[in-house]
Amino acid sequence: MERALAAARGVPASSLADGEVPVGALVVAADGTILAEAANAPVGENDPSGHAEIRAMRKAAGRAGNYRLGGCVLVVTLEPCLMCAGAIVHARLAGVVYGASDRRAGAVASCLEALDLPFLNHRTWHFGGIKAEACAGLLKAFFEKRR
Repeated sequence: MERALAAARGVPASSLADGEVPVGALVVAADGTILAEAANAPVGENDPSGHAEIRAMRKAAGRAGNYRLGGCVLVVTLEPCLMCAGAIVHARLAGVVYGASDRRAGAVASCLEALDLPFLNHRTWHFGGIKAEACAGLLKAFFEKRR
């Protein structure tokens, strides 16, 4: 989670000023190798799918040479949204570890349990609350500056 927090803290000040929310993510292979890491960039890249989770999965899939990331774990500072949850299932990730819960858009446990829907053909385990205070604090500081 420290590495994901570092990715989130690495969002440039100019991007933060433009509204880029500081979220970081990484994809870890079963052997512990970090395949990819990324930060949020939908604002900077003009890409509605530019969430840290999606960007990290894209990089990991490129490195692995396969869009299926079986055995891999996604580590992210904020609970994934519905779009990211769908990509997680499609990528066949083994698990998701996240820091802060997202009471407004979290689709793993807070607003929806998207990874546990009974009709899905893949099950991804998930565990939240890792370094939750540090992850939430980063987001809180960002939103306080915007007010």
